[in-house]
Amino acid sequence: MEFFLQLLVNGLSLGFLYALSALGFVMIFKSSSVLNLAHGELLAIGAFLFLVLSTWLKLPIVLAFFLTLIGSFSLGFLVERFFLRPLIGENLIEVIMMTLGISIMFRGLLLFIFGGDIHSYPHFLPDSLNLRFGNIQIPAVNVAAFIIGIVFLIIFGLFFKYSSQGIYMRSVADNQPAALSLGVHVRRVFAMSWAIAALVAAMSGIVLGIINGINVHELSAIGLKVFPVVILGGLDSIGGAIIGGVIIGVIETFTAGYISTSLTEVVPYIVLVIILMIKPYGLFGLVEIERV
Repeated sequence: MEFFLQLLVNGLSLGFLYALSALGFVMIFKSSSVLNLAHGELLAIGAFLFLVLSTWLKLPIVLAFFLTLIGSFSLGFLVERFFLRPLIGENLIEVIMMTLGISIMFRGLLLFIFGGDIHSYPHFLPDSLNLRFGNIQIPAVNVAAFIIGIVFLIIFGLFFKYSSQGIYMRSVADNQPAALSLGVHVRRVFAMSWAIAALVAAMSGIVLGIINGINVHELSAIGLKVFPVVILGGLDSIGGAIIGGVIIGVIETFTAGYISTSLTEVVPYIVLVIILMIKPYGLFGLVEIERV
């Protein structure tokens, strides 16, 4: 029973990271119907930017963290402005291929600068964050992941519900032509979606880097796990992205603990195939009915 609870705790902390990362992916899809294939690279850029600021430049950890978030937020704006905005109105496949090109370009730059080796952050989490309940141990990094996930999910929930920009983003996601007719600046909404997506990807990348170290290939590959998460929850459902991330994180952890660690990379895609066969729109996705 203790082993089961330990795996459950680890799975929940990992699941909240997946949920955070998936949140940015869903925001871009809801506002512009674009599948962002460069999501993993945005995650890796945030992780390596924090590495440069905290390890190479020796900045205080808190300052490095906030500068990383600011830099990633700005990068999201720049990507939308210079790469995606010229393609507004073009075929969707062209936009998706653009995100694939951005993905390859960013990965190549990261490999050129940092190589394919594993890098590590300095130890900065206080030992007081290590929790113990009987024989169940919760490492400081898991506690930090859980806290960061909860805090920012609450922040984004309040942002979408009460802020004017969040309401604009919801209106564009629900009905873009109607939002345009009401005077909503759709291009600004697209830019904000990309900026927030890059920010939450950076946060996920930092925490994953603390857990496993930083490697370009591994962090980029984690971006692909966003697909099972968002499809499980529903491509257009923010709440579904959170629940889907938690489910995938728990399934991965239990697979590693009870079956084999070699299957952890496969299980999310098995879940993906099963969900597509049973519920093509995901657990909480909106079923679209087109009348002719």
